[in-house]
Amino acid sequence: MRNQLLFFLFISTILLAEMSHSNSISTDNFLLENNTTYQHLSELSPEKRKEAIKHFIETGDCEFEGIKLYGKVEFVTSFPDIKIQYVTSFPDINVKFVDSFADDCGEWKEVTSFPDFKVQVVTSFPDLKVKKVTSFPGMD
Repeated sequence: MRNQLLFFLFISTILLAEMSHSNSISTDNFLLENNTTYQHLSELSPEKRKEAIKHFIETGDCEFEGIKLYGKVEFVTSFPDIKIQYVTSFPDINVKFVDSFADDCGEWKEVTSFPDFKVQVVTSFPDLKVKKVTSFPGMD
């Protein structure tokens, strides 16, 4: 819990510094100042990615393109809702795999039918970078 709080304070400080240097803030759906809508975090520049993550933190959203990032997930090899890449550092979301009640941000229950969303694991060009954790799941 302490590490999460320190990380949140660190990110908040960085984001506040970014805000003071920028007069445009991202809004929902990654709509940027030139009215370009981006569909994936991987399409954003590092600066715009920080803005998108800031939006997640401020609004408490645990969503990606309208898909809630918790619940029942099915792993597929084609036609995914989200492409993920497993990482050990700098994830977009920490995921804890659970056996039941995946109702908090970052809690996923693996199923083979009737998923809330479908995920494909890739090694490059992911939509989200995921770190498997045993505690403290949620958006980074």
